[in-house]
Amino acid sequence: MTPSPAGYEEDVRALTVEPQRAGSIRVEEVAEPQPSDDELLVHGIAVGVCGTDKEIVRGSYGWPPPDRERLVIGHESLGRVERAPAGSGFEQGDLIAGVVRRPDPQPCGACAHGEWDMCRNGQYTERGIKQLDGYASERWTVPARFAVKVESRLGMTGVLIEPTSVVAKAWEQVDRIGGRAWFQPRVVLITGAGPIGLLAAMTGVQRGLDVHVLDRVTDGPKPGLVRDLGASYHTGSVADVAAKACPDVVIEATGVGQLVFEAVAENGSYGIVCLTGVSPRGRTLQIDAGALNREIVLENDVVVGSVNANLRHYEQAAQALARAQTEWLQRLITARVPLTHAPDAFDRTGDNDVKVVIALDEAAT
Repeated sequence: MTPSPAGYEEDVRALTVEPQRAGSIRVEEVAEPQPSDDELLVHGIAVGVCGTDKEIVRGSYGWPPPDRERLVIGHESLGRVERAPAGSGFEQGDLIAGVVRRPDPQPCGACAHGEWDMCRNGQYTERGIKQLDGYASERWTVPARFAVKVESRLGMTGVLIEPTSVVAKAWEQVDRIGGRAWFQPRVVLITGAGPIGLLAAMTGVQRGLDVHVLDRVTDGPKPGLVRDLGASYHTGSVADVAAKACPDVVIEATGVGQLVFEAVAENGSYGIVCLTGVSPRGRTLQIDAGALNREIVLENDVVVGSVNANLRHYEQAAQALARAQTEWLQRLITARVPLTHAPDAFDRTGDNDVKVVIALDEAAT
């Protein structure tokens, strides 16, 4: 059991791992957090499961807090405020999500300006990932300045705030790059119909774009989710879809190496490709580097990577979800696993799952 720091009591359950040791995941009692003067005390409702969490559970990623062996995981958060400092802007009963990343103690220029998602020296910390306990606990605390209100009607779907913040940042990067010259995109191609891809499609539709989503599956929930947005669903190749749709923007959300290079090669002239998927190491592809260079240079193309998010993006995410149809968002959550059985959430496979959620409050399952 994790040792209890002074001033804490061991009376809440949490999902923990020993980072970089496979098979170490377990539900255990940990120290109940005691909020400092600027922190909210939060009743945990749910955390989402994503690829990063699975990497941590497999033992290939993650770092515990200093002087600890175990880490409370979970960075896609949803909770309800139990106690809030006066003047914080929050009050008891508010539904909130916590920001993941924190600027480093002696911040680089980006962190010092609130752009900690673009940290230049790598000394940031992250809840549930790097040196800070995450949100997969029955209670947690968060400084008010790192929390975002979630519209109450969203209920459990408020757990989608963090992945939506990643999408919000991606669109912001596209807009900023497009601003280098005249830019009026009409068509976007999104590769991958996982949570990031579907949320990118949702926000693309909200922007009034002609949205096309490419994925390999032909059945299950994904095709219907795309079509019910008013977007187009495809299962062919990037080249085939691009030839018909002529995308101005490509958002790559799979991390599949071949698709990444096809997206770069097939986007429209003066196009922007935003990479949000993380590719695994160890796979070698043969590409014509010269042809790729010609495509990028002669068409004034841009390829940009985008990961994580800052407070501004979380606020944009909350606004995007508030504009969405709650019934559609509910369909993204295809499995709810109670905290008691939380390790099972990382063993699920198959194309019928979109977003798996761990219910910290088991009455919410």
